Amino acid sequence: MAPQRNIGAGVEAELPEYAGHYRLESCLGSGGMGVVHLAHSTSGLKLAVKVVHAEFAQDPEFRGRFRQEVAAARRVSGAFTAPVVDADPEAGRPWMATLFIPGPTLSEQVKRNGPMAPAQLRRLMAGLAEALRDIHRVGVVHRDLKPSNVLLADDGPKVIDFGISRPKDSELRTETGKLIGTPPFMAPEQFRRPREVGPAADVFALGSVLVHAATGRGPFDSDSPYVVAYQVVHDDPDLTGVPKDLAPLVLRCLAKEPEERPTPDELMRELRSLAASYDTQAFIPAQRSGDVPRPKAVTEPAGRRPRGGRLRRAALVAGAFGLLATGAFAAVQLFDGGGPARARSGDRAAPAGPPGAWAVRPVSGRTAAPQCSAGAGRLFCAQPGTVFALQPSDGTVLWRHSVAGTGSGTPELSGGLVYAAASDGRRLEGLDPSSGRVRTRREVPAGGGWRVAGEVLLLTGADGTVTGVDGASGRTRWTRRLAGQGLPSLDSFAGDTSVYATSTYGGGASTRVTAVDPATGAVRWGARLRGTLRPVGAENGSVFLLDADRVVGDAEAVVRYTVATKAVRRVPLPVPRQDALAQVSGGVVRLLASGGALEAVDVAAGKQLWHLETAVSRGSAPVSDGRHVYVVAADGRLLGVDARTGRLLGQTPARIGAGAGRVPGALAAPVLVGGRVCAGAPDGTVFAVAGSDPSAW
Repeated sequence: MAPQRNIGAGVEAELPEYAGHYRLESCLGSGGMGVVHLAHSTSGLKLAVKVVHAEFAQDPEFRGRFRQEVAAARRVSGAFTAPVVDADPEAGRPWMATLFIPGPTLSEQVKRNGPMAPAQLRRLMAGLAEALRDIHRVGVVHRDLKPSNVLLADDGPKVIDFGISRPKDSELRTETGKLIGTPPFMAPEQFRRPREVGPAADVFALGSVLVHAATGRGPFDSDSPYVVAYQVVHDDPDLTGVPKDLAPLVLRCLAKEPEERPTPDELMRELRSLAASYDTQAFIPAQRSGDVPRPKAVTEPAGRRPRGGRLRRAALVAGAFGLLATGAFAAVQLFDGGGPARARSGDRAAPAGPPGAWAVRPVSGRTAAPQCSAGAGRLFCAQPGTVFALQPSDGTVLWRHSVAGTGSGTPELSGGLVYAAASDGRRLEGLDPSSGRVRTRREVPAGGGWRVAGEVLLLTGADGTVTGVDGASGRTRWTRRLAGQGLPSLDSFAGDTSVYATSTYGGGASTRVTAVDPATGAVRWGARLRGTLRPVGAENGSVFLLDADRVVGDAEAVVRYTVATKAVRRVPLPVPRQDALAQVSGGVVRLLASGGALEAVDVAAGKQLWHLETAVSRGSAPVSDGRHVYVVAADGRLLGVDARTGRLLGQTPARIGAGAGRVPGALAAPVLVGGRVCAGAPDGTVFAVAGSDPSAW
């Protein structure tokens, strides 16, 4: 594409053709600081590439701000922000590439379709609260949250453009420099004390954004930015048209003093109390057009007292439990009835590539990555609204079952039944693995979640209560609060007979780890360990955990706790890893971090065995069969790596299809069954390849 001539005063004469090695295909939009272009990565992912205006590229102040934006965007990685794929803030024209998020901005949506319905407003508010939690926990203050900086994607709202100043977005200037923000969505302290703006300013902006979404105007409305500024500082907000159940919470967000506003965690808790149907991913906005030296390991003596450490990065309830089986994509068409749909004749997978490989799209027209598990000689998968079973050997569809709501999360086998979430995670259905017929149903506590631990389902409540349910019958076995565990996060691992509850103390200085018998609820052992710890595996009488930085949340070390001796083995990572996902086998912990760093750490030896930069912007937890390590990428690729050397042996083609720009909240790990590696892809397919030789993929 030849450089496009731009017109109008105050813009650069020509638009660039490339940013780095990315060819800029079309213009998505322009702001005060730069132009956003559509581009594609080598694997085919759609990207939004922001290129700084030429007039600002030579300004050291703006270059510094752009560096800050890139650094902030790399640190913030959640289900409600756009992940950074690549950037070069030092280029002649600085640029940053993020995953393209299809969907209108909130501003466009309200302008086109009018105010949102109350249920949509609750979900929007919850999604924005979660986004702010992710942004604030890494020390970033957005300062310019407004409807045009909120994208309404299929899987929930996405916050973009954080931590920067847009001089052309504002007509006001302070005595000390340019105003940071947009007056109708700025907090009083941004006008009165601009150098003292903190996270509470973003909460104020969230309240203003909600009023706009509910009414089509802001809580302080005037054509003059100076009048708006006066109203923000001195007047009460106009909440006319805001739903009555949300108005008190919005009013708290719009408090004049920062300390009187709720935190994002408090907002999410209040929203759960307002509606048990809270689900941040259940609205369907209209779609935007297509143009659119290595550290040494340390062995701590048994009985060592915990000391200063880190702060768990999870949210108060939803994140702390880590159990909500909420969906990663939008609500979809519901099916009639609750029984299974028989597989049609010919519902067989097509051969795909090397011998033994197959691929099938079990639900026609659905472009969401299936999430799968294996058991009883079958592959059980789910997409929003549908659960289905496949024959692992050839991909034949054995049955389909429709579920109410978005019905999401990975179905899991327990007690001879396949459990899947229905009614947007508020109910579990136990299905016959042979036919898909419903055998039992169980409600999930409001604000809680569920997890499978062998033959038992564990249900968690927002008050910290844990209930053990017999997987075969659906009957309650036990209910209790775990001593020393206020709001525990629960983890269980294949081949291990315990479930592990963890809670942090002292602002993240230490973590209480409790091993529980899932069959009876009896506590097997407990330990209080230094740092903010998250279990990632258990084997041979030891539990393996990741230790996270108290502010940023990046994994800094691998920890092994040996139950019999109470010894703690800590292996520092060479560099902190963001959003690390891990798997343990043979005493080796394998981690994949956001940005694609894959590494193996031998805990006994106290060293990193190997490190590989996969160039995967986001991926699943790694899985290993001993010989190879397998990872699924966001674009549907399956990577096979030598488990001993860390060498990339092969990868399957990308499978993105019409869902190229969709970003799931979490990626399901590949499944090993019958000598095959099976995975779901964003184009809606489930595929399998022989695990013996990744080089043949």
